[in-house]
Amino acid sequence: MLSPYGPVRIFTFAKSLHDGGVERALARLIRGWVAAGHRVTLAIGASDGPHAGELPAGVELVEVSGSYLNLLAALPGLVRRTAPAIIFCAGNYYSSAAAWLRVRLGRECPPIVAKVSNRLDRDDQHFPLRQGYRAWLRAHPAFVDHLVAMTPAMADEAAVMTGIGVDRVSVIANPPGLGGRGTPTPPIGGSDYLIGIGRLAPQKRWDRAISALAGVARRDTQLMILGEGEERAALERQVAALGLDDRVHLPGYANDPRPALARARALVLTSDFEGVPGVLQESLAVGTPVVTTDSSVAIREIVADPRHGSIVPTGDDRALIAALDHWLTPGRPRPDPVPERGRDSAERYIRLFEGLLLERRFRLA
Repeated sequence: MLSPYGPVRIFTFAKSLHDGGVERALARLIRGWVAAGHRVTLAIGASDGPHAGELPAGVELVEVSGSYLNLLAALPGLVRRTAPAIIFCAGNYYSSAAAWLRVRLGRECPPIVAKVSNRLDRDDQHFPLRQGYRAWLRAHPAFVDHLVAMTPAMADEAAVMTGIGVDRVSVIANPPGLGGRGTPTPPIGGSDYLIGIGRLAPQKRWDRAISALAGVARRDTQLMILGEGEERAALERQVAALGLDDRVHLPGYANDPRPALARARALVLTSDFEGVPGVLQESLAVGTPVVTTDSSVAIREIVADPRHGSIVPTGDDRALIAALDHWLTPGRPRPDPVPERGRDSAERYIRLFEGLLLERRFRLA
């Protein structure tokens, strides 16, 4: 639905379309905004990648070649040229760019809305890094006009960790995953299997899932991890060292993992930290139980019923194996599908943007 003041002009940015959930969610939001008649400019370092096909034809795409630093340097000039009403920061990783824009543009900077995409209370960090990160979070009220968290628990955490007023924090879920836009990933035939979906990145700790596979009671169980990233070589070495070459499959990024996800015995998520993992909601939506580390305050909001899956302490290898054995037990009932949240997310963001613009208009009047 259009604003009573006409289309909202939104400026947003991303490193590339090669990355994970943050970029996927951004592409889906942009699709919703453009479909509703709003005007969106996306500044990006590389416009190709797995999620490129999810961008709508109506988005104004500005590609800034080179490193992420090149993109950062270009952002103030691009904002001045496009004159947006709102700047949207899609996740924690990009908040430094939001701070840079506020410093460079000063009073000319449009309102900045920043989404909290990952856990803020990072107990996985070592002491000096954790203290520096907490100081950085406490600086956010100086350059962010409004924070968006994806669940109530994340909103509470954001208010505490940043010190931003609760009246400046909203709860808006990510839009649900789109239907498949590429070749579907087929199930593994002839064997029970577990599935993991996500970047092969240090945060995801897929090494835990691989180690746990070696310890489950059912030795014919296989594991498929769909994703790509810098940890591939290390994971392949681990698989070889454990003698699991015939049981672990790393086929790369999947455009449409739903067929494989729907037939898996359980989805496995072994991350050190997360935000609101969309893959958990996508798994429950097709009736596949989940086994996940307690890597975010949102995990217990998603896996709210033990019939939906198991939550294990982060780093507890025995608990992880026990949870996998539970869901691998022959005859174990699968959960009923749980509808995904966030079907009105794009519209709710627009209502938030309109409120901020109206507030700004009254303040400057």
